[in-house]
Amino acid sequence: MHIPPELIGFIAIGFGAQLVDGALGMAYGVTASSMLLGLGIPPATTSATVHAAECFTTGASLASHHLLGNIDRGLFWRLLIPGVIGAAVGAYMLGQLPGEKLKPWIASYLLLLGLVILFKAIRKHQPRLAISKVRSLGFVGALVDTMGGGGWGPVVTSSLLARGNDPRRTIGTVNAVEFFVTLTASIVFLATLGLDHWHIIVGLAIGGVLAAPLGAWFIRWVKPRPLLIAVGILVVGLSIRTLLIHFGVI
Repeated sequence: MHIPPELIGFIAIGFGAQLVDGALGMAYGVTASSMLLGLGIPPATTSATVHAAECFTTGASLASHHLLGNIDRGLFWRLLIPGVIGAAVGAYMLGQLPGEKLKPWIASYLLLLGLVILFKAIRKHQPRLAISKVRSLGFVGALVDTMGGGGWGPVVTSSLLARGNDPRRTIGTVNAVEFFVTLTASIVFLATLGLDHWHIIVGLAIGGVLAAPLGAWFIRWVKPRPLLIAVGILVVGLSIRTLLIHFGVI
């Protein structure tokens, strides 16, 4: 059976993006979207296809984190409803507003969060549970995620980790809620923009489903400090790259 090289490339993108997302709780959309945009795929199509594929990858990630006990039920319910509402609003607005113009603002915010996470990782601190403004965070994270083609994990996970939340349960919970966020966004995209480029969706979904169990297993064996440092470096690096591309430096 001959598999088109283009499909293999999309499978590889999906695998790599989901491995990062499952292990660090963020950046599937950012990673996959940046690669698809680099291939010349329009922003609206990129966001729609990435979210459609994420319905499969986040479903597998949800199951994996649940089986491994990585989900905080209280945090899950605080994020769920605001996240679903934010996803619906963001997906609708993408068809009405130039979501691409939001990227430098989001990237600047994420850059700051990445630096905060690195500072907290270097300092010795005791994890503490963040319970305030979690609902607002879920709404904003889902909104920028659907409008920018990615950002749920970087916005929500980074914010919670910066407050001192336990990395393993935070990552597992945010990934679990992400399934419902991406499902909502995909339904709205289907109703407003239509859905095309199924070969991209299939490739991303296959690669993501294969990588999901590995990411969920990986975070059980990584100590919090190295994980926080990795998250901080990832967020800072992706944010700087987004800003440099936006302003035409690279």
